Amino acid sequence: MARYGHSRGAYIHYLEMDMIRKQPLLVLAPMVLAAGLSAPVQSAEKLTYYCSAQEDWCQLMATGFEEATGIKVSMTRKSSGETLAQIKAEAANPKGDIWWGGTGDPHLQAAEEGLGEEYLSPLRAEQNDWAIKQAESAGNQTIGIYSGALGYGYNEDVLKANNLPVPECWKDLTKPEYKGHVQMANPNSSGTAYTTLATIVQLFGEDEGFDFMKALHKNINQYTKSGSAPIKAAARGENTIGIVFMHDAVKQAASGFPIKVVAPCEGTGYEIGGMTIIKGGRNPESARKFYDWALSADVQSRSLEVKAFQVMSNKSAQSSPMAPDLASIKLIDYDFGKYGSSAERKRLLKKWDDEVSVLPQ
Repeated sequence: MARYGHSRGAYIHYLEMDMIRKQPLLVLAPMVLAAGLSAPVQSAEKLTYYCSAQEDWCQLMATGFEEATGIKVSMTRKSSGETLAQIKAEAANPKGDIWWGGTGDPHLQAAEEGLGEEYLSPLRAEQNDWAIKQAESAGNQTIGIYSGALGYGYNEDVLKANNLPVPECWKDLTKPEYKGHVQMANPNSSGTAYTTLATIVQLFGEDEGFDFMKALHKNINQYTKSGSAPIKAAARGENTIGIVFMHDAVKQAASGFPIKVVAPCEGTGYEIGGMTIIKGGRNPESARKFYDWALSADVQSRSLEVKAFQVMSNKSAQSSPMAPDLASIKLIDYDFGKYGSSAERKRLLKKWDDEVSVLPQ
């Protein structure tokens, strides 16, 4: 007590003066707190973006949108099947705002299950008819953004080194000489591989189609997670033949790798890549801005910067002379309504799991 004077009175006087000095702060503190709680929180615009296209294209879209709008983008890149599974798992508390790219079948399945938000873009009139048909078939919960034919590519050097003939048809890939030389993705995780399974069933009929898948299984060296991985492995010389969308094989050839692209002689299926605004997303306005931006001709023309050789949905978008000419490819009448349904997808995948994947190689 001597620290504050030599008497009890002096000490009490000090405490009184100290309380007077602090009183304005004590009164002000709750006022500041109340003001902070009642004031609206102004957060910067942002977008959580799920992408199922090739990695460099996903990145280009994310950075391009940020630069064009100032909206901060958080991107996750996964294959189509994986993204659909994630959106379904998050349905009660959606974390994503928009899903861009990847095969259209999973986007249609998302629409069927009510996981997409209906939206009519002001740029709708600029899109090709096939993109609009895709949208209308899904109650406008998705829209086509690009198209590409299924096929495969092979490494010319590796093929020659192994004295293998050039494959020209789907059924060539089941021949014994190609054992261990073929790679495709797993249809459970990859939209590309699911399109392959659905294509083979439509092309040959279900019984013969599954006989084909069983014969092909004997020659598969690996089922990858990503649809484009088999042709990337072939480009590196780690694999010989990769079953992929033809534009993915063209990308590797355009990058200087000895990849040759094949449109199978029997005919083949194709994809219509999709874009979906996720229902209940936290940033719906940002999602709609991205949706409109992604449908513009200028943005779609930027696909050439990353050697993406799909046919784009906007009629005025630029395309590369290296892009596969869909008019010259024997395309099947792919039934998007049936094979884009959740029930058919589940049925085919279960049958593939039960009858094909379990077989010895």
